[in-house]
Amino acid sequence: MEARTTPETDVTSPGAEEQQHPRALEPGVLIVNIVLSVIGAIIGLQLITTLGVTANTAIIGVLVAIAVSRVPVGGLGLFRSVHRQNLIQSTISSATFGAANSLLLPIGIPVLLGRPDLLIPMLIGATMGMLIDLLMLYWLFDSRVFPGRNVWPPGVAAAEAIIAGDQGGQRAKLLLYGTVVGVLGSSGLFGLIREIPMSAFGVAFIGNMFALGMFGVGLLIRGYSMDLFGVNVNALYIPHGVMVGAGLVAMIQVILILARRRGHGEARAETPPPLAGGPAAGAVPDGASTITESSDGFTRSDTEMRRGLVWGLGLYVAAATILALIAGLMNEMSVGALLGWIVFAAVACVAAEFIVGMSAMHAGWFPAFATALIFLILGMLAGFPAPALAVLVGFVASGGPAFADAGYDLKAGWLLRGHGRNPGFERYGRRQQIIAGLTGLAVGWVVVALFHNVYFSQDLFPPVDRVYVAAINAGVDSRVLQSILLWMIPGALIQAVGGSGRQMGILLATGLLIMNPLAGWAVLVGLLIRLVIERTYARGPAGEGAETPLTIFAAGVIAGDAIWGFLSSVYRGMVAPPPRR
Repeated sequence: MEARTTPETDVTSPGAEEQQHPRALEPGVLIVNIVLSVIGAIIGLQLITTLGVTANTAIIGVLVAIAVSRVPVGGLGLFRSVHRQNLIQSTISSATFGAANSLLLPIGIPVLLGRPDLLIPMLIGATMGMLIDLLMLYWLFDSRVFPGRNVWPPGVAAAEAIIAGDQGGQRAKLLLYGTVVGVLGSSGLFGLIREIPMSAFGVAFIGNMFALGMFGVGLLIRGYSMDLFGVNVNALYIPHGVMVGAGLVAMIQVILILARRRGHGEARAETPPPLAGGPAAGAVPDGASTITESSDGFTRSDTEMRRGLVWGLGLYVAAATILALIAGLMNEMSVGALLGWIVFAAVACVAAEFIVGMSAMHAGWFPAFATALIFLILGMLAGFPAPALAVLVGFVASGGPAFADAGYDLKAGWLLRGHGRNPGFERYGRRQQIIAGLTGLAVGWVVVALFHNVYFSQDLFPPVDRVYVAAINAGVDSRVLQSILLWMIPGALIQAVGGSGRQMGILLATGLLIMNPLAGWAVLVGLLIRLVIERTYARGPAGEGAETPLTIFAAGVIAGDAIWGFLSSVYRGMVAPPPRR
């Protein structure tokens, strides 16, 4: 796929990246981002408390950015830059997911448990978890573990929407056709038929076929196991066991990748100055002439990847220690148990972000709520007391959505900046996206701090909070442990057979954790159509994420699903009745 060259992406001189890529803190960009972040955060809070979901606002951010760029007012013409539109899109999606999933959801757990005194400590802990996850994505994106060339489907949709708005032509027509199909399918022809999860259909055309095949199979097993076999796989904790087994093998696969020595052909890739004291302080600035791409095509070297993971784990240990102290957990546990909780919480956060990130990267769907529940169950089996469990699950839940959502944003930016072919430009632009994301998270934090009690006083909590609290109050027995240990085995085997590139075990478990059989059919039908098209009209299968007419059409389908999902969610959130007490 040929890289697009525009006046802002055709950078050839050392250090030119900093002058030509827009900065996230430009006054115009910053003001627009703050305004949109407030709107996005409020929408996120409304949706997660009334419907239990947070809409994908990345595409909405793209449409707003394109609309802003067309307003004939002095200064707004700057937003015709695809990179400024990418910064806007990154900010609004960060604000939405950050406020709803990473902040409001965790702080509601101790309140429902009857421990409102833990709300402030939980807010501090969730803030740390959210920020660490965002920084870890910055350090790991476009490395061997989380390659930019991988799918990240909503990121592809966002990038294609931005490019279509900029270039028009045949690309815009294909994207528009896909968007119409996505809206019609996800709306059920506006209520005439059953709604179809079109994002699952669209991702089938651009993702890894093996991984998505397992995802579809998992969705169908979860959806029909009771009807066909009289077995409730969720009640038997089968999905949880499969995910634990696959997750353990996935972590081993990552460790093996990290243990590999850098090949003789890998060029030196310097680390940019850290954000908030990250790895390799004092390294060469982004865009300097010493920054080169590694021979395998990644803009993050294996050394940087290892360093980022070590820093992330260290930050999580520090954050878990601070959270344990300010939450008063030393009054609930012995010193040994407290140290065990700190280590468990830190490892759980890293493992959860890898599970959620890999699911998001391959399928565009991520089981963040269910993954947090898995580690809650493991914490219950470890014997931690109820307050420690409430803080634990909130801490784990705070990071995954931020990691996945930022992955989509960075994927969009990676495509817009030329697929990493100019590493200095890519890394500098990625840094600006992270700063934009931090702006959105900061605005989201302020909105949550000011208005959380408006929701809690009306008994408006994210529904999954009630699930977590009910699980804590109910406790677990030995049969749960036995089931998890039993189903760890097939999960581990499938993950090992598929390898780190396909993540078949993780994707199977992701499907098993989601109750949406129609999405399973959508994925498998999409894969079948893709296979027929590739065999009929191409000499061989297109590369993963390759820019083909089918890929652009699929991006439109995902965008249409996101647009309809956002609009319908906002409408339902406005008219939803208050929840039962």
